[in-house]
Amino acid sequence: MRDERRIRIEVLQLLCQFDAGNNDAVKITPLSFDEETSDTSDPSGEAVELANQIWAERENTDAVISALTPEWPIHRQPIIDRNILRIAKFEIQSASTPSKVAIDEAIELAKEFSTEQSPTFINGVLDAILNAVPSDAGSA
Repeated sequence: MRDERRIRIEVLQLLCQFDAGNNDAVKITPLSFDEETSDTSDPSGEAVELANQIWAERENTDAVISALTPEWPIHRQPIIDRNILRIAKFEIQSASTPSKVAIDEAIELAKEFSTEQSPTFINGVLDAILNAVPSDAGSA
């Protein structure tokens, strides 16, 4: 698995834990989770730093997402979906990742971890966000 994908998955897990009220003893669950052993690990420093940056921006991000999804308020979106959107919006806004890559990665995360309808929903919201971002941050 590419390093960037692994970090996104860790960030997604961390954000979901933050969203559920657990900001203290966060752990990462491997993709091949064994219920008998319940193995978890510490997240990478890069994932923790990125998750904290995204979490700190969540009120602004949620306001942007909410404005684009009035029929599906942020509190009604699945926890996985809203955190995938937060990651991708951060990547698009910060230009840390080319916009098209951020959107493609978000769709892939939704396919892997969320509902059947989630990739389409996430693609539509991110497309609207991309079109709202100034052209220099949205290009690449």
